[in-house]
Amino acid sequence: MKKLIILLLLLSAITVVHAQAIPQKGAAIIALTPDATKKVLADVQQGKAYLVDVRTPEEYNKEHLKYASNINIKGADFDGQIKKLDKNKPVYLYCHSGKRSGKATDFLQTLGYHQSYNIGALDSLTKAGFPVQ
Repeated sequence: MKKLIILLLLLSAITVVHAQAIPQKGAAIIALTPDATKKVLADVQQGKAYLVDVRTPEEYNKEHLKYASNINIKGADFDGQIKKLDKNKPVYLYCHSGKRSGKATDFLQTLGYHQSYNIGALDSLTKAGFPVQ
């Protein structure tokens, strides 16, 4: 009995560690480590991934992450612009707080963009090392 309890505790610990290692998709904001930030930036620069600001054009024009494209989630042409993105490339979305980018990420998931990630708020991303324009 004691061995069974130890085995169950060990399996539970492994499951928790494994679940934490997998980035969450959808509305949940994924936190990027400094190394992950560098990789995202390199992939975007090389055309291997997309960095998308889903805020309004006015917000985007005031300040945005370098290399980011603006696809306004509130815009009438949001669906059409999003559907132009290659589904085989990761899509990293952000906004002011993470709420709009979460909604956009959920929407992309329904369209078959299985590598779409809500990376959160502009302020936290700049603190994580993303350059701004």
